Amino acid sequence: MKKRTLRVFAVLFVCILALCGCKKSVGTPEDNAASSGDESEEEEEDTGYKFGFSGIDMENPYFITLESAIKEVLDKEEYTLITKDPGSDAQLQNEQILEMIDEGIDAVFLCPVNWVEITESLEALKAAGVKIINVDTQVKEYDYVDAYIGSDNEDAGYICGEDLLERCPDGGKILILECPTQNSINERITGFEKAVSSAEVGFEIVDRADTNGEFQKALEITQGMLEKYPDVDVIMCGNDQIAVGATTAVNLAGMHDVIIYGVDGSPDIKKELVKPNTPIAGTAAQSPINIGKEAAKVGIAILDGKEYEKETYEEVFMINSDNVEMYGVDGWQ
Repeated sequence: MKKRTLRVFAVLFVCILALCGCKKSVGTPEDNAASSGDESEEEEEDTGYKFGFSGIDMENPYFITLESAIKEVLDKEEYTLITKDPGSDAQLQNEQILEMIDEGIDAVFLCPVNWVEITESLEALKAAGVKIINVDTQVKEYDYVDAYIGSDNEDAGYICGEDLLERCPDGGKILILECPTQNSINERITGFEKAVSSAEVGFEIVDRADTNGEFQKALEITQGMLEKYPDVDVIMCGNDQIAVGATTAVNLAGMHDVIIYGVDGSPDIKKELVKPNTPIAGTAAQSPINIGKEAAKVGIAILDGKEYEKETYEEVFMINSDNVEMYGVDGWQ
């Protein structure tokens, strides 16, 4: 009887061990219910859109503000934004766009450093199925673009020219600081030239130079121009970064009768406008905040398969010493 009882206990002991073994197997990552839930959660996190942002130069406050406005809208939807800084280098921008394609972006907000050289990136983006939202300055091969959001750049230059006609009714000598690789600046200069060419009195463009849209280059070029043309009256600048460089050169030269125009409405220029005897006559202002937010909304609509505007042009307006306080000097309008 004792032996039979011992056999029963032995059998029970083996069964308990077997059950423990089964329980351990159930707890493996492959079979564990909690682990399955984690995988599902990871899949949900991967369903959000991934956008890229490639500005011209992320040391320029305009593009910093533009990127921030885009990100604000995308963050509300919990979408990802990958930002690359080409630093005004067209080839680097092309390389960085290829990197973003490899990182799996669904769409890109693109401000081309060089509106022609960016074509190889446009081809690569299209081949990868990435949507292209062209922002601020247009690309040359516009057919690649899904949408464009920017300012009316020709009008920005035109209102600078109109303001000049009022300030200098007797005409004058003009220097133009431009950047032919950026179509936004090309259009601004075109608009300015149209306005001054309509004047009944003579305005003479005595020289022009490519500044690459940069402060330091604008400063150095303007210093050379002022030595060559000490009787110049006006400097028209393609953007506010250029205008700040030109202003610095004019101040260093002590040439208090020269007047300068910029385009952007940046805080740096608005701070100049509140100073007494500033050479800045005005800036044709745009809003990187409005442009960025609209670009983000359009980008989301494109990926959602919803209707959207192919082209969006934000209004531009003149800011000068008479109205600058209304717009504030510490931030963008």
